[in-house]
Amino acid sequence: MPTRGMPERPDLQHFRRQARTLQRAVRAGEADAVARIARLHPAPPAEAAALPLSAAQLVVAREYGFASWPRLTRYVRTVAEHGWDTGLRAVPAQHPADEFCRLACLTYGREDGPERWAAARELLGRHPGLTAGSIWAAAAAARPDDVGRLLAARPGLVSQPGGPLGWRPLFGLVYSRHDPGIAAEPVLRTARLLLDAGADANDGYLFDGLPMPFTLLTGVFGAGELGRAHQPPHPHWRALGRLLLDAGADPNDGQALYNRMFEPDDSHLELLFEHGLGTGDGGPWKARIDTLPTPAQLLRVQLRWAVTHHQAARVRLLDRHGVDIAAPFTDDGPPWAPADGRTPLELAELYGDATIAGYLRERGVPRPGPDPAHDLVAAAFRADPGAVARVAAEHPGAAAEARRRHPGLLVWAAARASAETVALLAGLGFDVNAYGRGDAPAEGAWETALHHAAGNGDTALARRLLDLGADPDRRDQRFGATPLGWARHFDQRSTAELLEPLTAPD
Repeated sequence: MPTRGMPERPDLQHFRRQARTLQRAVRAGEADAVARIARLHPAPPAEAAALPLSAAQLVVAREYGFASWPRLTRYVRTVAEHGWDTGLRAVPAQHPADEFCRLACLTYGREDGPERWAAARELLGRHPGLTAGSIWAAAAAARPDDVGRLLAARPGLVSQPGGPLGWRPLFGLVYSRHDPGIAAEPVLRTARLLLDAGADANDGYLFDGLPMPFTLLTGVFGAGELGRAHQPPHPHWRALGRLLLDAGADPNDGQALYNRMFEPDDSHLELLFEHGLGTGDGGPWKARIDTLPTPAQLLRVQLRWAVTHHQAARVRLLDRHGVDIAAPFTDDGPPWAPADGRTPLELAELYGDATIAGYLRERGVPRPGPDPAHDLVAAAFRADPGAVARVAAEHPGAAAEARRRHPGLLVWAAARASAETVALLAGLGFDVNAYGRGDAPAEGAWETALHHAAGNGDTALARRLLDLGADPDRRDQRFGATPLGWARHFDQRSTAELLEPLTAPD
């Protein structure tokens, strides 16, 4: 498991300096440095003063999640070859063709959205000939005649990065969102022209050098943390995705799976399963970056999200395709999918999803052993005050153990459960002002329960939290905003009116 976060735009000299610093610290006898060597080196030298640089390099590599120094250096070379600087999306271009590409394409930044794409359409309307001399603009606009003519004159353009974003032409086609009503025929014909000319169906970029690639499939499927209004799928995502998969795109696309997991729609999974999702070796990107999850690990992460976010249909779909629905989670995933040893059934019961829990039991998944702290939280998420009172009375230490395991749980309850669950947890001593995460039942010092009630416009829950002692002046740990700030940001007038007289002025 990595103990360090990978920096943006990683540089090999940076890692070399870290290794030399570690070597010097170990040779000087610094206790922390010696402990790092002992923890991660398989055979540390008996004499710290004799530590070779290669040993320090191995430890640094393992701290970043790589098995060896050569694998870390290979990753850095991959970033140099495939990295993409997200700052390019914010730099206006002088030439109309370049500016059209910049505005037309989904770039997974906060600039994405209908206004930006409308500006691209307006620009193309004013300069209809801007695609004649730019294969990158012609691809983004899905103009196969221009693409074909430009390729006939210069076949090498198919694999040449260009335009304001430095992307190859097919990437611009599948990330383009300038026209939600665009016809399928020119899009698919443009894609076939580029693929037939040698475009790589597994093309992708590492946004700011981060290790999960944004591939062609990622762009086709769209969606993400900002939702479909700002990050929609391609208007013809299904046909375009099938075309890429038939051309050899690997279906085990971790970023595409992540971006589409927030909504219950499983149509993307069905298409990917048709083409081997969950099988194989992970394709060319896994070969380049060995820290990427295996196909099986990708699907187990999807299972955990589905269980904790009440996506029963997805659980059934994953089960039908052979994903292990019984085993505990022991592979480290993202922060919201830790290797905590819990089973899918434990999670379903813990967070009150009777439908998923019932399905898993019907499928023969064994129930976990007795655990009063677990039972207490599960009763609260079922909003069952009688069961909460019974477990608390029979096991006096259960509430303290539950708070120790889940200090930020009340935030998840406020974001995803009922006001009754929030009140029951507060009655068990959970801190109403604790920081936690509202996107997943995982610990993290992000925001409070009142932030979520305010941002969701849930006035009744906000009043309940205030009555329980919630602090309206407490600021979240990511954006430095009060609950009132969240209400205003999400244009929730009812909670803003409630919180305005209670919140200290900035």
